[in-house]
Amino acid sequence: MTNRAVLAEALIAQTPWVGSTHAPLAGDASNRRYERLTDPETGRTAVLMDAPPEKGEDVKAFVRVAEYLRSIGLNAPEIYAEDAHYGFLLLEDLGDDLFARVLQTEPKLERTLYEAATDVLVHLHEAPVLSLDSYDPSLMTEYSSLAFTKYAQGILGKHDGDARSRFEHRFADILHQETSGTRVVVLRDYHAENLIWLPNRDGIQRVGLLDFQSAMLCHPAYDLMSLLQDVRRTVPAGIEMRMIDRYIAASGVDGHDFRTAYSVLGAQRNLRILGGFARLATDYGKPQYIDLIPAVWAHLMRDLEHPALIAIADLVRSALPEPTPENLDRLRPQ
Repeated sequence: MTNRAVLAEALIAQTPWVGSTHAPLAGDASNRRYERLTDPETGRTAVLMDAPPEKGEDVKAFVRVAEYLRSIGLNAPEIYAEDAHYGFLLLEDLGDDLFARVLQTEPKLERTLYEAATDVLVHLHEAPVLSLDSYDPSLMTEYSSLAFTKYAQGILGKHDGDARSRFEHRFADILHQETSGTRVVVLRDYHAENLIWLPNRDGIQRVGLLDFQSAMLCHPAYDLMSLLQDVRRTVPAGIEMRMIDRYIAASGVDGHDFRTAYSVLGAQRNLRILGGFARLATDYGKPQYIDLIPAVWAHLMRDLEHPALIAIADLVRSALPEPTPENLDRLRPQ
């Protein structure tokens, strides 16, 4: 057994899952690993999160946000046991029915699932906010610049520093103008791979929440945009428009301002993802993310059509290379 396996068993020994069988679960882009524990006598299951602190992980943020979400009536996993020092959590098992998987086998449920996920955001944004760092224009601009320093540079071997500086100056101004005002808790990875469908529960409890430890305070449009501009599955335009309308009607926000922020934040997120996926491939040897880049690019090009982004649209299009097969091959580890 590895040292971390020994540490994990020490935590499990204090719970009803001592003696359980272990099976790996799919991970994510982080350094976290997951296992499903099954009690051979009762069949009860739990999920072990292994988040090594030496690799930059910190379970305390997950615990804090999970407790907040549960306190306001949302369905985050219950935490059965924790070892924050060594980076382990034993969590309620919400099952395997990710929205993405359910929609592959039952596409007729698409509208139902997206309505439920939208209603979760309405509820979340009406709740008292948790004290969190702000995902402010300065930080959002910094993250967006990854598209220049990681994506463009990864393909071209260099990037246009002058274009990047002009982009940063202009985009920060746009973000200040279009996304200021109300701040709500945003989970920042709110999409079909991080939502669990629990049809035997009621209302917003039908949506199980995963991967929320990076939550911050930001504009209310952010998570809805993350849900609907999904790089891993195509959300039909009709569903996207209906969910935006549904959120606006339920929350009472100004429709024009919300839609503008939606596109501006979409450009921000998609630029960040372009750079992030390129970095995962070139710096961390994870080329599987390269195949998602064309979808990110398509979302970005659509966002840039919004009039609020006219000051950066041409600059971004000229400075960033299109994700042609030849260009994407340059990002693949050699």
